[in-house]
Amino acid sequence: MYSLGIYFGMIGGPQVIIIVVVILLLFGGRKIPELMKGLGSGIKEFKNAAKEEEPEEKIESKK
Repeated sequence: MYSLGIYFGMIGGPQVIIIVVVILLLFGGRKIPELMKGLGSGIKEFKNAAKEEEPEEKIESKK
């Protein structure tokens, strides 16, 4: 377990460039903006749902 943490901590510039190139090869330049848009809208919906849940919890705790 300890050695696993060391490997993840050693990501540098060249590794990031290799990862970006692999992603570009797999998905292509036109598909990536669509993927990021979908990811952003998913996060936005999650935040909105989390905000809607909070008032219900506060009402129940006051009872």
